Amino acid sequence: MPTSTVKSATRVLQVLEHFAQVRTPLPLKHISEALGYPQSSTTVLLKNLIAMGYLRYDRTERLYFPTPRVTSLGDWISQALFGQGRIFELMHDLHGATGETVSIAMLNDIYVQYIRVIQSTHAIRFHTDEGSLRPLTRSAVGWLLLTDRTDAEVEKLVHRANIAVQGREDRVPLETIAPEVAGARLRKALYLENLPLLGGATIGVVLPWRVQGRLVVLGMGGTIERMRPHRARYTALMRRLALQLEQPQPGPGRA
Repeated sequence: MPTSTVKSATRVLQVLEHFAQVRTPLPLKHISEALGYPQSSTTVLLKNLIAMGYLRYDRTERLYFPTPRVTSLGDWISQALFGQGRIFELMHDLHGATGETVSIAMLNDIYVQYIRVIQSTHAIRFHTDEGSLRPLTRSAVGWLLLTDRTDAEVEKLVHRANIAVQGREDRVPLETIAPEVAGARLRKALYLENLPLLGGATIGVVLPWRVQGRLVVLGMGGTIERMRPHRARYTALMRRLALQLEQPQPGPGRA
C-alpha cells in the first residue's frame, strides 16, 4: 500500500478523533494547526470527507462538524461487545456516587485501551481520552488486566510494554508488577497510587464476564487526597455494582 494512502487514512481518523475530543464546530485553520497538517492538504481532506457525507460545512460561519454518519460507523459496536448496555448504566451509577473519572478498559496487545470514559466533575481531575491507549505497565488497570495470564505471559508482556515506553525512567520493572498481579488474582481488584500520574490514585475491579474472551476492568481514578480515605468504601461499591451485571447471552462478537 502506498505511503501516501496510509497517511491519508491516518489523517482521516485523526480529524474525526479531534472532533470527538473538542465536540464543537471548527474552522479550517484550527484543524490544520491542531493536527499539524499543511492547510492545503487539510482543505482537500475535509472536502473529501464532506463529499463522503462524514462532515458538514457551514459556509456562513466557515465551520466544519461531523454528521450522524460518523456515529453510525460505530454505534453497533457497544451492543455487539457489551450487550444491551447495562455496563454503561453501572458506570453512570458509580460516577454519580463519586464524581470521579470512571472507565472500562481492555487489553489491546501491550496496551490498555479505555473503551468508555466518563470524566470527573471535580475541579482537580485527571483527563483520560475515550479510546486512548497506554502501555499496560503505566496503568493500574493494565496490571489488573494481566491477572488471567500465566507468570510467563506476564513477564513477556511487561518486557514488551516497557520497550514501548518512551523514557527509561517511566519503565516499571517486572519485580514491582508481578507481586501486585499475584495478589490481584485473588482479590479481583487493585488499588495503586501515582500511576499513571503523580498525585493520582486508581481503583480497578475485574468485571464478572469477558468480551471476546478477554477480561474487562471497571476503573475509577482521582487525586490521592480524595481516593485514599474512601479506598475501602469505593472498592466495595464497585464490587457491588459489578455483581449486578448478568452474564451476556452469546451473540455476534462475544466469546
